[in-house]
Amino acid sequence: MEINKELSYRAAEVDRVIYSYLPSDQHGYQKIVMEAMNYSVLAGGKRIRPILMLETYKLFGGSSKAIEPFMAAIEMIHTYSLVHDDLPAMDNDMLRRGKPTTHAKYGEAIGILAGDGLLNYAFETALQALDIEPDNKAVYKSLQVLAKKSGIYGMIGGQVVDIEADKQYGISKNRLDFIYELKTGALIEAAMMIGAYLGGATQDEVDQIEQMAKKIGLAFQIQDDILDVVGDEAKLGKTVGSDAKNQKATYVVFEGLDKAKDDVEKLTEDAIKILIDFPYENIFLEKLIMWLVMRDK
Repeated sequence: MEINKELSYRAAEVDRVIYSYLPSDQHGYQKIVMEAMNYSVLAGGKRIRPILMLETYKLFGGSSKAIEPFMAAIEMIHTYSLVHDDLPAMDNDMLRRGKPTTHAKYGEAIGILAGDGLLNYAFETALQALDIEPDNKAVYKSLQVLAKKSGIYGMIGGQVVDIEADKQYGISKNRLDFIYELKTGALIEAAMMIGAYLGGATQDEVDQIEQMAKKIGLAFQIQDDILDVVGDEAKLGKTVGSDAKNQKATYVVFEGLDKAKDDVEKLTEDAIKILIDFPYENIFLEKLIMWLVMRDK
């Protein structure tokens, strides 16, 4: 299986699901915010989180359409976080994936409101799963996971700590690990836990999936740090060495390059072991995890 080709195919399938849930009626006085929301989501991306959700769902034998609103919702939440990250008060980025960021195109106020709109609309979308399976208690569990992992005990909490962190010598390793676990890992955990819940997994199996996803999220972020040191600029599409230039605290700063590489490998092995110990099989999911944490861009 050629992972990049297969990933592109599956991302296109996920796109069709996401597009079907985006605001389609853009004729009211507030249509500008809907346009900005759609622009943000349609700007591109590999759709990793909804793909992880769907593949975990398949791992446990899921086959209902109830997964689709959640796939769209988690991508909306991921996108809103990027829209807000790009704002002048945060990273002040004017380009993302080669296109003007949402606030660069629509102005700062609409950029803020587009992010707000995507977050709220994500839950409007996820709640549509109740129309598909109104008696499925796993839908309620999934909504709880989505809310917690994207909130102050998840992604937002990680972002807060990241903003308050000092330069590389003013932050502890424990705090860096906290940032990575929440800011990067929380939505990966949410995606895979929701896929497991809706697929019919037991609570013990969902707990194992959460631990696996936690390892994947940490390895994913450490690999980002490694690529900023040794990556190929042509493949990455950005300047290598920006973390060191900006005196940014990273895993490589604390542990060194060799240890960082070893830890990515160990975390990946541990995650794969959890996966293959399940009495089910999803070869693509295993290869996707390997690609995520061993990627070169």
